Amino acid sequence: MAQKKGYEVDSWLARPDPRVSIVLLYGPDRGLVAERARAFAGKTGLPLDDPFSVVRLDGSEVDRDEGRLLDEARTVPMFSDRRLLWVRNASGQKALADDVKALTAEPPRDAIILIEAGDLKKGVGLRAIVEAADIAMALPCYADEARDLDTVIDDELRKAGMSMTLEARQALRRNLGGDRLASRGEIEKLVLYAYGQSEIGLDDVKATSGDVSGLSFDDAVDALLDGKVGDFDIAFTRHCQSGGQAFLVLSSAMRQLQAIQAMRGLMDAGGRNAASVVAAARPPVFFTRRKLVEKALERWSGEALGRALTRLQTAVLQTRRRPDLAVALARQALLGIAVESARLART
Repeated sequence: MAQKKGYEVDSWLARPDPRVSIVLLYGPDRGLVAERARAFAGKTGLPLDDPFSVVRLDGSEVDRDEGRLLDEARTVPMFSDRRLLWVRNASGQKALADDVKALTAEPPRDAIILIEAGDLKKGVGLRAIVEAADIAMALPCYADEARDLDTVIDDELRKAGMSMTLEARQALRRNLGGDRLASRGEIEKLVLYAYGQSEIGLDDVKATSGDVSGLSFDDAVDALLDGKVGDFDIAFTRHCQSGGQAFLVLSSAMRQLQAIQAMRGLMDAGGRNAASVVAAARPPVFFTRRKLVEKALERWSGEALGRALTRLQTAVLQTRRRPDLAVALARQALLGIAVESARLART
C-alpha cells in the first residue's frame, strides 16, 4: 500500500522516493497539509516562482474542466526537464479522482503531481486510488500531538537562538495544535515579542496571548471541565466573536479529556488517588491547573469520559460536513459536556 503512518510522514518528506510521481497530502489539519506540501515542492528542485515549471490548480477547477490534469501532465516541458502540477483544495471531486486514476495507470514522464486535500475517508475515491498505486504516495496530516508541537516550538526557538522555561512551554502548548500554520504563527509572534531575550518566560506567553480571561479558548475548556456552564458559554462566545474557530475548542477539549481518560485508567487500575496521578503525569500538568484536573478525575468515571469523547468526535464530524453550522454544533456538544460535568459534581 502506497501510504505512510502519521509519524512516518516527516521522515519520508525528508527523503522522498524519486520513483513516486504522485503525492497526496490529506487530513483535517489544513495548515500542516500546506506546510508539508511546500516542503515536498522544495525537494523537487524546481523554481517554485516559475509559472513554466510549476502549474498551480484548484481542485474545483480540475473538476469543472474534466481532463485538465491529464492534459497538463502530458504536456512536454519547454524550459525544464519536468514540471510540478500543484493541486490545492482537493476533496471528493470525481473528475480529479478519474484523472489521477488514469495517471496511475500511465505514469507521467515529465510531471510530478502534488495534491493538497482535506480529510478523506479511507478506501474511498482519491485516497483509495493513490494508496493502491505503486507510483503514488498518500501522506496523512493530523492535528499535532504534544511531541509534534515540541518539535515545532524547538524549531522556531533554534532559529531565534532562544530557549524557553518549562512553565512557558506548557502554557504555550495548550494554545497550539489545531492547525500547524496557526501554531507556527503563534510561536513566531512570541519569539518576535521576546526579541533580545535569551529565554522566554511564562509572562511572555501570557502577554502575547492577549486577554486570556476574555479571548483564549483555554478558559472555555477549563470551565467545561469544572462544570461552570455560564462561564463556558461566555468564554466560547468571546472566542468565536474574536475570530477564533470553533474546532480549536473542540480539539482542545478532546486532548484534555483524552489525557484525563488516560489518568483515570491509572487510578482505576492501580488504586491511586487523583493527586498522585496528576503529580506523576507526563507531560506534567501545568501547576495552575492541577486542582482543576484533580477534580475532573474524581468526578468523571472512565465510562462517562468515553461518552463525552464520543460526543466530541461526533461534533467534529458534523462540523466538517456542515461548516456553516460549526459554531452552533460545537457549542451544543460542549455545553452538553459542561452540563454533565456540573451534574457529576453534585452526585
